[in-house]
Amino acid sequence: MPTPTATPTPDPIGQALLAYQQGHLSATIAVHSSVADEEVLPAAYFFRSLWEMPEMERTALEECRGRVLDLGAGAGCHALELQQRGFAVKAVDASVGAVQVMQQRGVQEVAHHDIFDAALTQGEKFDTILMLMNGIGLVGTLEGLERFLAHAKHLLAPGGQILATSSDISYLYEDEEGALVFDLNGPYYGEVEYTMQYANETGSAFHWIFTDPALLQDYAEAAGYEVEFLEEDDQQQYLVRLTVR
Repeated sequence: MPTPTATPTPDPIGQALLAYQQGHLSATIAVHSSVADEEVLPAAYFFRSLWEMPEMERTALEECRGRVLDLGAGAGCHALELQQRGFAVKAVDASVGAVQVMQQRGVQEVAHHDIFDAALTQGEKFDTILMLMNGIGLVGTLEGLERFLAHAKHLLAPGGQILATSSDISYLYEDEEGALVFDLNGPYYGEVEYTMQYANETGSAFHWIFTDPALLQDYAEAAGYEVEFLEEDDQQQYLVRLTVR
């Protein structure tokens, strides 16, 4: 196993991606969450080719137009595919290791940013903002969703769109009879806390949100977006297009 490269702050996902890029093809990330048992995420999943991608992701790529901002770009699989199709793509990730991997793989324009980074709004406009792999989750919480929908208007060119995926995880709260059981006075059931670990490196806990379609529609319409659901599957995942009115 390659020795993880030292970074100023813990970056387990980035270190796993770097390890895979360096030839450690069995690199895996341990995923701890507040709603499920520990899961294992193979680093290889971030390097998938077009035909290894879920159909929903392939649909999203087909729907891209103009200059594209790929948020939470990971190892750059979507950015690389769009580059091959002739798109101008800016790939952004908060992981230093992921940024290094994308640069090594040939993504032409890569930046290290949090999605709320003010530097993203300095003059540049995009026709498409792409947020795949349950990418809405990057906003963290319902408050973050409201904040991001306002922030994105500064990033989008006239007529621009957000293409994003998310899931409804209410099924995790079903009892034996299929009724939903959760605290109506508590946080929204789709707000999850995660911790990632690779080798001996554990990252800080972070928030991630899975938004049910009706709630996302409510928030997006209140923020001034037209909402179009492009695709849904039998696992309660969906692809949505948000366009500024």
